[in-house]
Amino acid sequence: MTHPSHYAKTQPDKIAYQMASTGKAITYRELDELSNQGAHLFRSLGLKAGDHIAFLLENRLAFMEICWAAQRAGLYYTAISRYLKQDEIDYIVKDCGAKVVITSPQCASQIAGLVSDAPDAPIFFMLDEPLPGFRSWVKEAEESQPKTPIADEVAGYDMLYSSGTTGRPKGIKRAHEYGPIDVPNPFLKFLCANMCGMGQDSVYLSPAPLYHAAPLRFNMMAITLGGTSIIMEHFDAEEFLRLVEKYKITQSQLVPTMFVRMLKLPDEVRAKYDVSTLKGAIHAAAPCPVEVKARMIEWWGPILIEYYAGSEGNGVTVSDSKQWLSHRGTVGKAVVGSLKILDEDGNEVPTGQIGQVYFADAPVFTYHNDPEKTQRAFNDKGWSTLGDVGYVDDEGFLYLTDRKSYMIISGGVNIYPQETEDVLITHPAVADVAVFGVPNEEMGEEVKAVVQPHDMAQAGKALEGELIAYCRERLSAIKCPKSIDFAAELPRTPTGKLVKRHLREKYWPKKG
Repeated sequence: MTHPSHYAKTQPDKIAYQMASTGKAITYRELDELSNQGAHLFRSLGLKAGDHIAFLLENRLAFMEICWAAQRAGLYYTAISRYLKQDEIDYIVKDCGAKVVITSPQCASQIAGLVSDAPDAPIFFMLDEPLPGFRSWVKEAEESQPKTPIADEVAGYDMLYSSGTTGRPKGIKRAHEYGPIDVPNPFLKFLCANMCGMGQDSVYLSPAPLYHAAPLRFNMMAITLGGTSIIMEHFDAEEFLRLVEKYKITQSQLVPTMFVRMLKLPDEVRAKYDVSTLKGAIHAAAPCPVEVKARMIEWWGPILIEYYAGSEGNGVTVSDSKQWLSHRGTVGKAVVGSLKILDEDGNEVPTGQIGQVYFADAPVFTYHNDPEKTQRAFNDKGWSTLGDVGYVDDEGFLYLTDRKSYMIISGGVNIYPQETEDVLITHPAVADVAVFGVPNEEMGEEVKAVVQPHDMAQAGKALEGELIAYCRERLSAIKCPKSIDFAAELPRTPTGKLVKRHLREKYWPKKG
């Protein structure tokens, strides 16, 4: 059983969180006091265990202070993506039933239009100097509330929203257990402590936006285990390496696009920084191309740990580097739930055959206020799916081929774009790539690629021909793009997830 309140007594002056660029930091004692004050403020406003708050913040210390305040007050806390527009933010605030909304001057423009004095409207707070219509978090929490714990502490949970690549995002809600605050998530503790070696001596580097599930949860687990977390305001490939050397970083959690950007730095830049203190690099969120991962292991050593899971927490697979090197391309074996691969009719398929990935004997979840989507995620046996497609080998290792919704059907043949993307991203001229299906009168669909070149001046027919030939040397012709368009930037969320529908919809006639 561990919690920052415990370390506030045993190591009060140790830094818990520190911002990478400004050096601003808070100790365990300060984190304990500030989270207590936030919890007291929530209670003074009438919030009880099981109620909701939401916040829209840049990466900053107060982000984590508010998470811990909500956690020890038994609240559901919803961190909202800064990638969203005002109407999407408004939808999430209303959908989750937030009674309190917290923001900062930096994010105010996205949320100011939602402030209302209607009786059922949430109370809006602002950090730093509040703008008109916002109450001051500093004055009402940090300057007015006790630094001691509230009398009725009980564990709260994050309730995060899916990225909404199709339709409105949905809140992923776990049942409230009203349990003690110092019992960590067993899977996260296993992944961070057992697999990755995190503990009180760890210095964790967080390179991603905190409002996503993995960065938020890993930053909380780093402190649950008594370590120190260094938080980057924004990811930059060379800056990441510089920080590893400066702070003697021991663990980090990344996404494959970060690996790609670091690998495409000039050799002399990569060689300049000492990364030998790294003991564990956890990655997930998107499939990692085999060649990219192999090069990272060659560079950093066998310290990469990959897991496959959704914010839903309905099942998890994990693979360490040793397992991956003997099962290249795998996302690991199940450690939460058991894997089932089903065909279109819901029947289990033989080992090695591609189908939709389900987890049996796994935690149950619901999509908040969407019983239909919740029902679609489960089959009649109670097994659940995130919509991914893949296969399991005879040793129980899972391999993902793509999202079901991204599959291209050309002349009756199923093509999974990820394989083609994995080849194209290794070409030296390619900075980013998306592959998807576009209409073809004869075949139904054909393979299209949109490439972000390192140098837009290179974009054109010559590079298109070179890339198609590069693909054809490595893949069967049916999987290769028939044509390639170029773009200065591809639409990705800040955690590296490609929003393909923004590209794909330009090539398909609008319905209706």
